[in-house]
Amino acid sequence: MEVVQVLHMNGGVGETSYANNSFVQQKVITMTKPITEDAITKLYCSTYPEEIAIADLGCSSGPNTFFLVSELIKVVDSARQKISQKSPEYQVFLNDLPGNDFNTIFRSLSIFQNKLREQLGPGIGPCFFTGVPGSFYGRLFRKNSLHFVHSSYSLQWLSQVPQGLESNKGNIYMASTSPPNVLKAYYEQFQQDFSLFLKCRSEELVDGGRMVLTFLGRRNDDPSSKECCYIWELLAMALNDMVLEGVIEEQKLNSFNIPQYTPSPAEVKYEVEKEGSFSIDQLEVTEVNWNAYQNETDLSDAFKDGGYNVAKCMRAVAEPLLFSHFGEAIIDEVFRRYREIVAARMSKEKTEFVNVIVSLKKA
Repeated sequence: MEVVQVLHMNGGVGETSYANNSFVQQKVITMTKPITEDAITKLYCSTYPEEIAIADLGCSSGPNTFFLVSELIKVVDSARQKISQKSPEYQVFLNDLPGNDFNTIFRSLSIFQNKLREQLGPGIGPCFFTGVPGSFYGRLFRKNSLHFVHSSYSLQWLSQVPQGLESNKGNIYMASTSPPNVLKAYYEQFQQDFSLFLKCRSEELVDGGRMVLTFLGRRNDDPSSKECCYIWELLAMALNDMVLEGVIEEQKLNSFNIPQYTPSPAEVKYEVEKEGSFSIDQLEVTEVNWNAYQNETDLSDAFKDGGYNVAKCMRAVAEPLLFSHFGEAIIDEVFRRYREIVAARMSKEKTEFVNVIVSLKKA
């Protein structure tokens, strides 16, 4: 699998699009808001720059893209008004892999800019937006050109499927039945990727520049624990059932692995300290329910179905990977089965995503 070519969220604004199935991700951005606001405020109030360059890495498409950017700009604008400073100019870089639906982002850009001007008034400085397709496991920007980097629910994705996973039969990710060499291969790929990410960003950020990174992660020291792997194990169950029925070839399933690693806070801290370019300002762990619509009011009947919500969210994320490996014919059936499996488990168990959030300053 060539991850750079096939990894992207479902584009457009249709029923299975990421734009319409990313409420979990929006909740996570909202939960990390105090950490993000603290970092951007410290950045601005340390030098009061006349221009601020912000990069959102793994921006995807849909409302979350502009939601994050608007929150950052509002925080800076509030800080500068308190001390009667002229507004800085903003350069916003939106980065994702080339398969990302950048068209949907930029079609709605003028609406976002007009709304921001209405909210903040005529004193707000100009905001320039640039799309930057490419992998963040490499250089994307000029040296010392960025002030603030944000990434949410992107860095758990690896640059490639780890080598040597032939023994991971019947699984599509790390699982309780995965051999130790599979867990080791995943961890080593994460180490290599995250270290490279930190090195590249240290070259692109100005001295004193800040980053806030949110990983889909885990609390547990065990990388195959249920808290980080269970949601993929349930998808593997649906696929294995289809193998037993002859719908999918067994060899096809055994050669499919998800290019993801969900790190613990200790693993994130270790890599940051080992690479040496950044100091850790904050490191926190939070949880969000698999069904982001739980406890929401005024929902339609469809959205009261937890299995339906989770399956749609996961389809928006995983469909392109499954499509590239298994083909289009199985997609609807896989996620129909997955919805039933997830709903059954959610009715009996506590199901949560674990988020690892780290706020960094360039040393």
